[in-house]
Amino acid sequence: MAETVHAAGGGGRVAEGLRVYGLIVAMWIRSTMAYRTSFALTVFGNFAITALDFVAILLMFSRVDALGGWSLPEVAFLYGLSGVSFGLADLAMGSMERLGRRVRDGTLDTLLVRPAPVLAQVAADRFALRRLGRVVQGLLVLGYALTVVDVDWSVAKLLLMPVMLLSGAGIFCAVFVAAGAFQFVAQDASEVSNAFTYGGTTMLQYPPTVFGREMVRGVTFVVPLAFVNWLPACYVLGRPYPLEVPPWVVFLPPFVAVACCGLAGLAWRAGLGSYRSTGS
Repeated sequence: MAETVHAAGGGGRVAEGLRVYGLIVAMWIRSTMAYRTSFALTVFGNFAITALDFVAILLMFSRVDALGGWSLPEVAFLYGLSGVSFGLADLAMGSMERLGRRVRDGTLDTLLVRPAPVLAQVAADRFALRRLGRVVQGLLVLGYALTVVDVDWSVAKLLLMPVMLLSGAGIFCAVFVAAGAFQFVAQDASEVSNAFTYGGTTMLQYPPTVFGREMVRGVTFVVPLAFVNWLPACYVLGRPYPLEVPPWVVFLPPFVAVACCGLAGLAWRAGLGSYRSTGS
């Protein structure tokens, strides 16, 4: 009976967090849309800046026929999957990167006294709708890749496509939360956090075959970013993975995402519990 009450309480906290998150996001969206021209320009600017990454890949392929044995359509497939997944996570949780500043200047205290989950407040703070530009850019590249890549489509591969995008977004959201929890300890380590968020998505835009085996092992078994696109994409494209892994692991992204979110939640609770306000 106690376990049932505890589970119900946990579900209630999650529901309350989502409700608070939605309210804060809606507030910031209304504020943003009050200046529609400015919003359109910032979305376009975000789109253009992120598009430069793919322009760099196009320039590479103007000199070579393959990168790590992968063709341009295949690399574009990786790029699109990574870009959309990270773009969704950045849109939802990108504000977590400002947590270190709040810890240092003590403004996190104002969130602690409010009757709302702190994680929801931090994640939704200054919600930047302009980040949709990254999502749109990733979708365009992914759409291009799907029209030109040579894939022997099956039902399993078709079903895996939306699963990859949503699971990848969940994994990146967990990384954002875990990186935020680390800020409670380090207080000034935003660049370290960015190495796993922005740096992680940049790495996943390229084939695993261009990286050393130790690096591939690290993002497969330690920080499981490979489940965002590398492992399932190798299955869809019919390419072997650089490491020896069981074939069924390509269907694990949803479970990896849930596990990562659970661990990130525990890290967040530990970090928040260790917070002693500014000056401590």
